[in-house]
Amino acid sequence: MIELWRIAPPRGRIVIALALAVLLALPLAADRYVISVLTLIFYFAYVGQAWNLMMGYAGQLSLGHALYVGVGGYVAALMWLKLGIGPWLGVFAAVAAAAAFGAAIGWLGFRFGIAGVYFALLTIAFAEFTRIGFDHLELTGGAAGLFLPFEEKRIGEWWNLRGGQLLFYYLGLALAAGAALLVALMARSRLGYQWRAVREDETAARALGIDAFAVKMAAVVISSGMTAVGGVFYAFYYNNLFPSQVFEISRSIELILAPIVGGLGTVFGPVIGAFVLTPLGEGLTAVTGRFGINAPGVKAVFYGVVLIVIISAMPSGVWPRLAALFGLKDHAR
Repeated sequence: MIELWRIAPPRGRIVIALALAVLLALPLAADRYVISVLTLIFYFAYVGQAWNLMMGYAGQLSLGHALYVGVGGYVAALMWLKLGIGPWLGVFAAVAAAAAFGAAIGWLGFRFGIAGVYFALLTIAFAEFTRIGFDHLELTGGAAGLFLPFEEKRIGEWWNLRGGQLLFYYLGLALAAGAALLVALMARSRLGYQWRAVREDETAARALGIDAFAVKMAAVVISSGMTAVGGVFYAFYYNNLFPSQVFEISRSIELILAPIVGGLGTVFGPVIGAFVLTPLGEGLTAVTGRFGINAPGVKAVFYGVVLIVIISAMPSGVWPRLAALFGLKDHAR
């Protein structure tokens, strides 16, 4: 952290310090709705960082990343409901389970030369198979869903994530900030440079002695494990899990939009993308609900239009344009 602070330009230090100060103090003045929207922003910034690590830096396209959200959420929820093990310990099992799924997908894809769009289809297939399996799994409640009890007398049990809105706000902020720091550190590491070498030209990377298989496997396993932590947050924040929601491909698309809009392969791209898209989406939901408009899919269409406009105007994403405008630099890119 000290090293990253040292290499950051003065303007960057000021912006980061001010942003953190504002976000830490904001609950003192903001209402519950604003806090809930910000909590969602932090969640999408976190899972966006996890996907960005795999696609933005290692160049491996996953369109079934909701698989790891669902696996992580279900594992931690079941451990709490069936074994009485709280989420702070259950998260380790959740990460291990999701990483195992990621390792299986990566091994099948990379060992047999499945790349590009075909690797993306492989990730979708695994997510769909898992969704169908959980739809018929009695242990998890099947299609009827899995519900986590939330009793008023348990409010304040932070060790079971049974706290109120502020607990999830600050936990989400810590996750988003921690993910950004982790990505920045990894991007400047030996592995990070190897990821980018493989992303740019795998053949040339192999010629330089880089073990492309191991490097890509590391990206998939780390990304899937990180995403599982977001799944645990999701499960205990919403207190319910439905296979048709957490494993759906539309959920995967929702997870990857923030880094695409913000800027792939940058540290702050997923954060900026989440701050752009989430309020727009929540605002659209509020407007359609207020006027009684029932149009299934309108949010997806809206996201599509926003994505087209932003990519047309800023092909590299919002963050690189902002960084250039204010004289900042994403050192980990």
